[in-house]
Amino acid sequence: MTRSGKRGRPGAGRTLTEDEILDATLALLDEGGVAAASVRGIAARVGVAPNAVYTYFPDKAAVLSALVERLLGLVDQEALADRSTPWRDRVETVALNLRAQLMAHPGAVSVLIGGPMDGLNALGIGERLLELLADAGLEPTETAMASYLLITYVFGSMALEVAELAEPGPPPPEPERVAARAAVYGAIPAAAYPRTAAAADTLAGYISTEQYRWGLRRVLDGIAALSR
Repeated sequence: MTRSGKRGRPGAGRTLTEDEILDATLALLDEGGVAAASVRGIAARVGVAPNAVYTYFPDKAAVLSALVERLLGLVDQEALADRSTPWRDRVETVALNLRAQLMAHPGAVSVLIGGPMDGLNALGIGERLLELLADAGLEPTETAMASYLLITYVFGSMALEVAELAEPGPPPPEPERVAARAAVYGAIPAAAYPRTAAAADTLAGYISTEQYRWGLRRVLDGIAALSR
């Protein structure tokens, strides 16, 4: 069976599935980042010899590529295509849900940003976005450029947020992270950096859902201004 078939094949002493391999990879990314997700580490996690993993994937890069495709499967393509909902609402709902799901696995975000997005889910998302932006009234060239703008905002924002995390694993609750940033900004000398000190509370919230939504809406404002 092909990868999409999800059927287990005999391994060394047990039955293994691709989903088990990807589950183990995600768990290792959560615990130790990309370095922890070696083929040997994955094999140990699922209780098989490394050659059993190679039955499904030729190398670590192939495992991570498959994981990227699975993560992109979290995007609700049906919601993007639902013309009964205004196009802006479709984008905002999907973008907020995707951020919540992916930020639970920050190690995977790094893989997602760094890996090729060329699988069926990636193509499907791109197609739905182009349709949605055409619904918004954009010309064909503008739909393609606006689609890329949305993708870079959504994933770029998450990448910057993940980059601030000190340890692998699920991040602390958002209020705790914002409070930690506020403490750092609160220590900046106001005499030397008066504007930074005055904006400290807002700067501390750069990693918040509120900031993410605010930025997304400004991007959507700009796209809406292009509509015919």
